[in-house]
Amino acid sequence: MGERSTSQTPRLVDSAIAPAGASTNAAIRAAATSKIPFRPRKIRRISSSAPEMTNDSPKKTLAVRVIPRPLSSEGEVSVSISHLRAVDPLLSAVIDAHDPPTFQCLISPFHSLARSILYQQLAVKAASSIYGRFVALCGGEASVVPDVILSLTTQQLRQIGVSERKASYLHDLSRKYHGGILSDASIVAMDDKSLFSMLTMVKGIGAWSVHMFMMFCLHRPDVLPVGDLGVRKGVQILYGLDEVPRPSQMEQLCDRWRPYRSVGSWYMWRVVETKNNSNLASPNAGALTMSTVALADVQQQEHKQTLQEQMVDSYQMLPQSWSKSISPTGGAHAAPSRSLDTVRDYAPTVAVISWL
Repeated sequence: MGERSTSQTPRLVDSAIAPAGASTNAAIRAAATSKIPFRPRKIRRISSSAPEMTNDSPKKTLAVRVIPRPLSSEGEVSVSISHLRAVDPLLSAVIDAHDPPTFQCLISPFHSLARSILYQQLAVKAASSIYGRFVALCGGEASVVPDVILSLTTQQLRQIGVSERKASYLHDLSRKYHGGILSDASIVAMDDKSLFSMLTMVKGIGAWSVHMFMMFCLHRPDVLPVGDLGVRKGVQILYGLDEVPRPSQMEQLCDRWRPYRSVGSWYMWRVVETKNNSNLASPNAGALTMSTVALADVQQQEHKQTLQEQMVDSYQMLPQSWSKSISPTGGAHAAPSRSLDTVRDYAPTVAVISWL
């Protein structure tokens, strides 16, 4: 029995080995081979996750956007002026003729936006009066906050002279703050592109309004208000163009000013103001030339189009600049009272320094 069982074992082994080719080692390798297909799966899972981590890391790095130093930071205006002198010899001559700008804002971003809404489409005296009553109704400057404005009814706001439409704008802005869609902290932290998208979602705030807010409240250095007629007229004078450039042309014309287009735009207001002052001093200042009439017609048409396309009259965004023409050195002289139509024509020539 023992011999029979012993003799059968080699035959079993032989039959297992025969297909593989020859030895016990080959049999072991054959047995081991049957387990190998399970191991690559583990290796593939590990190796497939590694590229994903590698690919994700650059995407996260590219998504980080650095907010530039505001123009109100120490020395930033000087840096911007040095840059503009170097890249634009024509603008350098304008810089030499004027003192540098100053940027200062003493109220919060929310307060600035609310006040800009109140000043829309109003003559200076009326807007100032309504704003004063609005602040008093809120309980003082420090109380111009979203919760307080939301507590005011449309009827209460109408009693102090705020239109029903403007009341809805103020409430919409306040609701977006109250709901966390906007906040002063998030506004300050947003890059220019995101900020533009978020603020234009607020009823009553258009592109020009956002540009002015970014320049004179947040002091962003690289804002080009392509829809501002004063800046466009300044570019025409600076480069000797036959016509006032269209908004679509402004990006290309002012590209060399990057990343300090806000300061370049500020000097365009200076160019127009200087030009207007020289025309007033001219002995023929009282004569209307054909080019002057043509420019006035263009301005009227552009203002009408702007009012149709936007819910706001952009030139009313800067309240004190209409009642005072502020000099670059900080001095001011009172400007005569003007009707709304006259203010629209005068507004581009006003020296805009701050959102006080």
